[in-house]
Amino acid sequence: MREKVRLISSAKSGYSYYTTKNKQKQTEKLQLKKYDPMVRKHVLFTETKMPSHTKK
Repeated sequence: MREKVRLISSAKSGYSYYTTKNKQKQTEKLQLKKYDPMVRKHVLFTETKMPSHTKK
């Protein structure tokens, strides 16, 4: 039921958070205001695709 999502900083610092969300109750993209330690501010984080983890 719950799906893992990645939240990327809108400050273009490259910092990200990982969390889960319920896809049935929340159909739109998740947007949260969280702390970005790279720029030392609270900025908007938006949901993006999870990175693919491939083994070589």
